[in-house]
Amino acid sequence: MIRVLIVDDHPIVREGVTAVLERERDIEVVGAADTIDEGLRLAARLHPDVVLLDMRLPDADGASGVTSFARTGHGIVVFTAYDAEDDVFRAIQSGARGYLLKGSPAVEIALAIRRVHAGESYLSPRIATKLVSGVSQPRSRTGVLSPRERGVLRLVAAGLSNREIGHALSISERTVKFHVTALFNKLGAENRAQAVAIAAARGLLPGQPSA
Repeated sequence: MIRVLIVDDHPIVREGVTAVLERERDIEVVGAADTIDEGLRLAARLHPDVVLLDMRLPDADGASGVTSFARTGHGIVVFTAYDAEDDVFRAIQSGARGYLLKGSPAVEIALAIRRVHAGESYLSPRIATKLVSGVSQPRSRTGVLSPRERGVLRLVAAGLSNREIGHALSISERTVKFHVTALFNKLGAENRAQAVAIAAARGLLPGQPSA
């Protein structure tokens, strides 16, 4: 049984998500809180496997709440109405393993929880599509990156593994490896960290002007 703690300051969200998850045989909502402080106290007592966490709470804003729970070692799925690229990347870099938009169907909420509990990552399809389409078209020393390569670059920079990128983009892990290799060749990089560093230097990552 996957134990879930919901941290959201809107009662209707907590009640609605709880009702939805109660239909899942392998998921149990063990508690709900409306602030980070209360959520951390409940987490210490209830030991949830996954925390479903809003990004905007009265006592924490943005990624600071994610950081607070990441320190406790819980799997974190951000559950928010905000889809700005900077929000997504800050959440992932702060320790979130999933990012869901409010209004997601019940099956997607349950899938995200299961993926994160299994040690994988999950991005809402709407978020993954936005990240892929939002990458500015860079020119590399051997040619222009394809749209798919640009999308993979964005997810590599977010820290996702090849397997996780495959899940996010609905392609095989083998195909992801092919695109990552192409990225290395075009950017002149020898590994993922170097590819991200080169991309950052060229202004190819979120919040940067294109080089």
